[in-house]
Amino acid sequence: MPIHNSRELIKLVVLVFIVLGALWTTVGRAGAGQRGGTDDAARALAGAIDIHVHSDPDDRPRSIDAIDVAKLARARGMRAIVLKNHYDPTGGLAYIVRKEVPGLEVFGGIDLNLTVGGMNSAAVEHMTQVSGGWGRFVWMSTFDAENQVRYSKENRPFVSVARNGELLPEVKQVISVIAKHGLVLATGHVAPEEALMLLRDGRRQGATRMVVTHAMNAPVLMNVPQMQEAVKQGAFIEFVGGSLATADAAARMDRFADAIRKVGPEFCILSSDLGQKGNALPPDGFAAFLVALRARGLTEQEINRMSKQNPARLLGLL
Repeated sequence: MPIHNSRELIKLVVLVFIVLGALWTTVGRAGAGQRGGTDDAARALAGAIDIHVHSDPDDRPRSIDAIDVAKLARARGMRAIVLKNHYDPTGGLAYIVRKEVPGLEVFGGIDLNLTVGGMNSAAVEHMTQVSGGWGRFVWMSTFDAENQVRYSKENRPFVSVARNGELLPEVKQVISVIAKHGLVLATGHVAPEEALMLLRDGRRQGATRMVVTHAMNAPVLMNVPQMQEAVKQGAFIEFVGGSLATADAAARMDRFADAIRKVGPEFCILSSDLGQKGNALPPDGFAAFLVALRARGLTEQEINRMSKQNPARLLGLL
C-alpha cells in the first residue's frame, strides 16, 4: 500500500508495534509456561528420595547403570535413592556407588526370591554385615512370590510366605532379623491378605519401618480398606509412577490421587519403579510423576511429605 503522507506512516508504524507486541506476549507466555513446567519438576526433585530404582547390572535390559543413575539423581538435586534388584542383593553395590557419587545417599537391599534362597534369614543377616551397612530394604518375594506366579499363570517353583492362614516359621525368622537390625520390611508381590499378615507380625516383633510395595499395582492390587488396615499396623503405602507414556497412565494417576486422599498423604510414599529400558530415566520419570499428582490437586506440601519426609523417616534419615 503506497504511503501518501506522514499520518499514514504513523498509523503503519503503530500497527507494526501492535502486531509485534502481540507476538512477543504470546511467545513470552509460552516460554513462561515451559519454564514453569521445568521449574515445577526441579522443585519437586530437590531433596526427594526415590526408594524404588532399577539399574544395571541386572539380568534384564535396564536404561542406566547404578553409578550413572546416582550421578543423574545428584545432578537433579535429589537426596537419596534405593537401588533395587529382584535377584541380587544391592547393599554392596550401594557401597561402591557412594564412593563414586559423593553427596547422594545411596541404599540397597535384598529381595527374597529363589536366587537368595527365598525366605532366608541368613541372607538377610549377611546383608547387614556387608561393608558400609547400606543394605536397608528387605523385600518379600517379588517375581518368585506365590501370588505373582499364580497371577501370571505360570507353572514353576515359587516362594510362599503363608500356609492355611499362618505365616511360615522361616518368614517369622526373617521378620525377627528385620526388627533386630531396624531394617525396612517391604511386602513385595505377595497377596494383600499375606501382606497384612506380614505387617501384623512385623508390628508384633517390633519392626518399626514397614512399607507396602506398590500397593495398587498388579499383582498386589490392594483396595483402599486394605491399605487403611496396613496403615493401622504401622506401614507406609507406596505408590509408584512407572511409565507415564502408557495409554492408561492418566486414569492410573487419577486412581492414585483418589486413594492417597483416602489413605492420607502422611501415610504414603511416592517412588518411580523405573530403570526399565525404553522408559524415562528414574529421576526424570519420578519428577513427571510428582508433577502429575500435583496437577490432580495434591498440594506441594503433600507431595513433599510423600517424596521427602516420609521416605526419609522410613530410611532413618530424620
